[in-house]
Amino acid sequence: MGLDLLNLAGCAGAALVVIAYLGNQQGWLPAGDRHYPLANLIGSSLILASLYRDWNLSAAIIEGFWAMISVYGLAKRPFR
Repeated sequence: MGLDLLNLAGCAGAALVVIAYLGNQQGWLPAGDRHYPLANLIGSSLILASLYRDWNLSAAIIEGFWAMISVYGLAKRPFR
């Protein structure tokens, strides 16, 4: 299992989700900012894509919910 395109996508997604969470905890990416749920949506989608070949049901469930909650968060915030 090398770093092919799907694995790289999953790693990038994981990094994006972790960086967004770190930014939220540090105060430079507040949860009310549209960039926070957007980063989480993109990150979780990349992780889901990485599961295409190496399926893991529990990972797919958590990332699916992570993506749906992120969509909900984006829908609550109007574009400005």
